[in-house]
Amino acid sequence: MYDFLIIGGGILGLSTAMQLIERYPDKKILLLEKERGPAQHQTGHNSGVIHAGVYYTPGSLKARFCLEGNRATREFCDRHAIPYEICGKLLVATNEQEMQRMEALWERTAANGLEREWLSAGALLEREPEIAGLGAIFVPSSGIVSYARVAEAMAEEFQRHGGQIRYEQAVSGIEERSSEVIVTTARGGEFSSRYLISCSGLMADRIVRLLGRKPGFTICPFRGEYYRLPDRLSGIVNHLIYPIPDPSMPFLGVHLTRMIDGSVTVGPNAVLALKREGYHKRDVSLADLSGMLADPGILKVLGRHLRPGLREMKNSLWRRGYLEEVRKYCPSLTLDDLEPWPAGVRAQAVSRDGRLIDDFLFVNTRRTVNVCNAPSPAATSALPIGRHILEKVSEMVQSG
Repeated sequence: MYDFLIIGGGILGLSTAMQLIERYPDKKILLLEKERGPAQHQTGHNSGVIHAGVYYTPGSLKARFCLEGNRATREFCDRHAIPYEICGKLLVATNEQEMQRMEALWERTAANGLEREWLSAGALLEREPEIAGLGAIFVPSSGIVSYARVAEAMAEEFQRHGGQIRYEQAVSGIEERSSEVIVTTARGGEFSSRYLISCSGLMADRIVRLLGRKPGFTICPFRGEYYRLPDRLSGIVNHLIYPIPDPSMPFLGVHLTRMIDGSVTVGPNAVLALKREGYHKRDVSLADLSGMLADPGILKVLGRHLRPGLREMKNSLWRRGYLEEVRKYCPSLTLDDLEPWPAGVRAQAVSRDGRLIDDFLFVNTRRTVNVCNAPSPAATSALPIGRHILEKVSEMVQSG
């Protein structure tokens, strides 16, 4: 019998496991991960940005966790000798409409307590000679890191304190009883624990269903496709370069991201993945696809965003359209500059009434805490999210 069992070896599950064993050093704690190692999905397929908290609704969990997480991530990297760089982010406006939207972002960054600087076109050009725009907001606290390396360090810390990790253990069944939770895996394993925590990303709704609950949401996978610039262009930008987002759209648009290995990526877009873990265009699961097309919430989302969704699909198949998105602010790039790079898949929770759930979402039972929506900036926010989960666990333990 374990005291705590955690499902999911991404950065959220590992942050929770590491902090849980620090708080309960004498307890028996097990983490189950269905892949062969940690950080195989969203954690290992993201842009590596240490976000500052620019876009998020003031007072939301996103805004609070991101601000705390920016600082906590850097402190964790310092303690574990993990390379990172605070290079700052530029939000670039390329037309008058975007300048108006930039004013709204300026107010939001103030409400979220961020240090920032308003740049004129001339000041932008001085900072970034290859970037064209009417103006920009500079946010100095944004940075870059390898979140896969951060997750690996969390796993090492968890195990060093006596925690156990079992890989290749896909969960196939969960039974919550009055005094314990029984978890079975596809390989025939059975594990008993007093309490369960799930941080299962793309499988979050399925875990809730295994608990015998109606989740009230469905995970819709959106693939974010990237390109990489050739090595000769690794110095093309000095900062992270983001467009001013369209507030009617759920994602931030194509941006230029300096990576911790010195390369620069272009992306991501946002296209519907035809499989929960559909990292390639050819990845199709008839079961996953039929489930999405039968879900009223997902159908409403797809209908509401039909035109931009079709544009994203076109640009996914037509590289020149993708290029034009980034040439709005970096006109020197050409088709030959877009080299292949691995895609990521976002686990986006969609409500039954057709809303893209924007904030972090938790579904809890008497003996379980389940992270059901962890959108960007989840990686940046992993340490404060773990602390938040520990508060919920502490309440469960106290209530017996």
